[in-house]
Amino acid sequence: MKISVFGMGYVGAVCSACFAKDGHQVIGIDPQAVKVELINSGKSPIIEEGLEELIAAGVASGNLKALQDAATAVKETDISIICVGTPSRANGSLNLDYIKLVCEEIGAAIKEKGSRHIVVMRSTVLPGTANDIAIPALEAFSGQKLGEGFGYVSNPEFLRESTAIFDFYNPPKTVIGETDTESGEVIASLYTDLPAPLIRTEVKVAEMVKYADNSWHAVKVSFGNEIGNIAKNLGIDGQQVMEIFCQDKKLNLSPYYLKPGFAFGGSCLPKDVRAITYKARDLDINTPLLASLIPSNVEQILSAFNLLKQTGKKKVAMLGISFKANTDDLRESPLVELVEQMIGKGYDIKIYDKCVSIAALVGANKEYILEHIPHVSDLLVDDVNDAIQHADVVIIGNNAAEFQDIKASLTDEQHIIDLVRIENLEDHPHYQGICW
Repeated sequence: MKISVFGMGYVGAVCSACFAKDGHQVIGIDPQAVKVELINSGKSPIIEEGLEELIAAGVASGNLKALQDAATAVKETDISIICVGTPSRANGSLNLDYIKLVCEEIGAAIKEKGSRHIVVMRSTVLPGTANDIAIPALEAFSGQKLGEGFGYVSNPEFLRESTAIFDFYNPPKTVIGETDTESGEVIASLYTDLPAPLIRTEVKVAEMVKYADNSWHAVKVSFGNEIGNIAKNLGIDGQQVMEIFCQDKKLNLSPYYLKPGFAFGGSCLPKDVRAITYKARDLDINTPLLASLIPSNVEQILSAFNLLKQTGKKKVAMLGISFKANTDDLRESPLVELVEQMIGKGYDIKIYDKCVSIAALVGANKEYILEHIPHVSDLLVDDVNDAIQHADVVIIGNNAAEFQDIKASLTDEQHIIDLVRIENLEDHPHYQGICW
């Protein structure tokens, strides 16, 4: 294919060289004459192992050249990939001036070109950038509408400095956020030989994925450091601890706890997070990440309550109150905390949970629930339909199997607040998921 790549920085130079190696005809665009001259002389504008050899080979084969002229590059290619910088402003916001400028240049060139063009966003940009900045600029300067004169694709990169060429050919995933199927097919074809999942999705989802990735990587670094600092002060080798931690691929290094939903609870997580953060304070160690976990959890409970408040309704059915399905463990269940908030604000509540019965609760479990909701027996019902028929708002608190088939019991007038994502409910006229 004929590809123009805008921005000969880290991502742009690597992608240009790799696409040229794959046999595509590539034009690199950069306003800096020195970068253009370096590439055309077979040299790399950045330090990256193996890149200069790839650039030299691309130039020698005729598959790679560089220009300063955006209009010529767009005219001579079918695809333009944007790889310009998106630096931080002093206040932490993203500076998208280069994105806007490049989209204007590409749009103006499309106007003169007279044939359909595909614009690909490879730069890291926040969700909404396509709809708010990139596409409006392309439309304004091309005089064309999205889907007619041009297509638009979000294609975030997952390249690490010092291993970027390896990462290009061995990505963890390839994400194609497409505005139309035709453009998505074309861009997906660039990566069909790569040994990685190829995911085609909406543009906003693709834009968000890179931020989820990088934020998670930052969380992992900070988490490892905070655990290591506590361990060191206790005379423990923190690296040995985390090496053992990383052996657990079932829970620790897995998708298991990474699906957005309701707050964590139970007899272990809240207690142990409080204990380790208290120990850190006792050692005079600051652990901002670990210390933020309980407050963050409380905010998620508040988010659920705010969804309820926004309905303007007062009669509520709570389906599930134990912190997970198929258990009667109510200790530190966030659903109990949510019920407490509702009671305090005067909501009329009925609770159904087949695993929970006041008569059966004993020991610490009974002590906990009687302390937090002493009149819980007045709220519990034995039949799920009794709870549903009572309510203007149905809150699904856990994913018990019997809640998977409640759609037929709901009316169109009822509001549904789903904390676990029950299938087949999202087309309900008053459905709200807590994170979706």
